[in-house]
Amino acid sequence: MLFEITKRILDISVSLALSIVFLPVVIFSVIAQQIESPGPVFADTPKRVGIQGKLFRIYKLRSMIPNAHVLLHTDPKFKQLLKEYKKSSYKLHEDPRVTKVGKFIRKYSIDEVPQAINVFRKEMSIVGPRPYYPFELKEQQMRYPKAKNLMKEVLSVRPGITGAWQVSGRSEVNFDERIEIDAEYARRRSISYDMIILLKTPWAMLSGRGAV
Repeated sequence: MLFEITKRILDISVSLALSIVFLPVVIFSVIAQQIESPGPVFADTPKRVGIQGKLFRIYKLRSMIPNAHVLLHTDPKFKQLLKEYKKSSYKLHEDPRVTKVGKFIRKYSIDEVPQAINVFRKEMSIVGPRPYYPFELKEQQMRYPKAKNLMKEVLSVRPGITGAWQVSGRSEVNFDERIEIDAEYARRRSISYDMIILLKTPWAMLSGRGAV
């Protein structure tokens, strides 16, 4: 109980601070986004899997062309790209759908800032496992059968804006390694570990290491 209360206080205080500090950057990014690629402000991605398997919409600034996710799965010209996407653990290092502004806000994780909304709604935490897509879990568990039990541990906690995986290389870490990192985090239930991850996060953002 004490852990949950302390973690919630940490979530609210850090989310408020991030919202205030990064508001000018977010506003500038949205203006630049709309000049280059008019359309929705937020990414039109499918719902993610949250705590206890509950689906929720994640708030991210749009970094791709409008309707990018649907086009990847339906447009014949993206057929090869879809194969690469699935093969590389649902990440693409060279994605033609990403805009110029999108590349910048992704590299420095500016697109992630609106997830403070998810934190306020208790759908996410500041620190936790990165939220997965439902289809990603289904297909990756077929590829890595041992991940099934680990996934139960991961879904026992709220997903996070940042986490052990993000400060360990992000997209440079494969799914099987990522799920082990996330499960280990879920087992710890440690505020001190959350603080260590938070201290490592600014460097991960500024370096852009592993960001796609």
